[in-house]
Amino acid sequence: MMKKMVYNWKSWWRSLHKNNYFVIKLCISILLVGLAIRLLHNRSSDFPPVSDIPLLQNAQISTPPVLSDQIIPQGYGLESIDNEGKCNLFTGDWIPSQDEPFYTNRSCNFIEEPQNCMKNGRSDTDYLYWRWKPRGCDLPRLDPNRFLDLMRNKSWALIGDSISRNHVQSFLCTLSTVEKAIEVYHDENYKSRRWIFPSYNFTVSVIWSPFLAEAAIFEDMNGVSSSEIELHLDVLDKNWTELYKDLDYMVFSSGKWFVKSAIYYENNNILGCHYCPKRNLTELGFNFAYRKVIRKVFDYIIASNHKGMIFYRTSTPDHFEDGEWFSGGSCKRKLPAKEGEFGLNELNKILRVIELEEFEKASVKASENGVNLKLFDVNPLSLLRPDGHPGPYRFFQPFAKDKNVKVINDCLHWCLPGPIDSWNDLMMEMVVNG
Repeated sequence: MMKKMVYNWKSWWRSLHKNNYFVIKLCISILLVGLAIRLLHNRSSDFPPVSDIPLLQNAQISTPPVLSDQIIPQGYGLESIDNEGKCNLFTGDWIPSQDEPFYTNRSCNFIEEPQNCMKNGRSDTDYLYWRWKPRGCDLPRLDPNRFLDLMRNKSWALIGDSISRNHVQSFLCTLSTVEKAIEVYHDENYKSRRWIFPSYNFTVSVIWSPFLAEAAIFEDMNGVSSSEIELHLDVLDKNWTELYKDLDYMVFSSGKWFVKSAIYYENNNILGCHYCPKRNLTELGFNFAYRKVIRKVFDYIIASNHKGMIFYRTSTPDHFEDGEWFSGGSCKRKLPAKEGEFGLNELNKILRVIELEEFEKASVKASENGVNLKLFDVNPLSLLRPDGHPGPYRFFQPFAKDKNVKVINDCLHWCLPGPIDSWNDLMMEMVVNG
């Protein structure tokens, strides 16, 4: 268990320049939790909304890129062959491609405004012409006709936060080149939604559950918090548990919401909190809560005797450079990064280690129980795509009136079309040959 100590971010950043990385690694167990606490101080809100379609709220929290080795549990490294002797789909390279995207920002109306980069003024298009190539095998491009045939009378659900919402838009746009999906349900705030492909009786849902556990969130539509989140670590979110048994395929994910200020409950009793300086509560750290909840989710899945296919998607890194989202950070790159050019920042390392460690333990038990649980490890390939984010083009034509205007950048979510479309190729390959 990592030590929970309050830590001064500015002192850490100065030490990063003054000391070598060996010293940083020795001290890292002390720094990790305090780092997130400092980052969150008065900055737990999402980007301001820019359209009348509510977005999935998510705090854009990052630390400066650290060029260091990724911390990965044994068995889940960057080898080209996985533990079962198969090609590791998630170890590879982005290579140039002349294939046109399946859809455009004009041909697909499922793209929400903040991800519609071209409509919002992004003029470069090189980021569209790359494909993910695993080392040691080929990754076929998703065949929308074949995929829909395979999914007759089936149901998919992407369960999580705004990255899940980002992904479902890509999924719908690609499949709608064959038959347009029709929306059949949305909740009051358009956060959970469901569509159907009528000819195939195939349904696709996005289920808003940023913690995967029961949580009371006190935020307005602008993401401004009036109080700490109340998170029940021992109670899973009924938004997805009530639908679970009727879903054939599910993609779970979580992550950065856990770094927000929260009070933690178990058996309806307060255990402690993460960043609650005005309350006389024990600081437990977001890593404590994330591990607890992820383990609870996996235990639920393992005990369910579910006969479908269940994915756990790893959290995706952001690519803010020269600052944070709230302090002028941006993502101006036009091409994929080279391997080793970006390292996971300390926050993303914490999330990733917890995900991989808990999945490794859960996968053994799932196999013993006959549950088809798979790791959807998009983190390594996403790390190499700093060019695929909306950046300032989360907003409509941000530089139309003033080329020098200061704009908040989105370096976490993905332009559509864009790199996230490759996730669909990976999903189909895992469904067909997994």
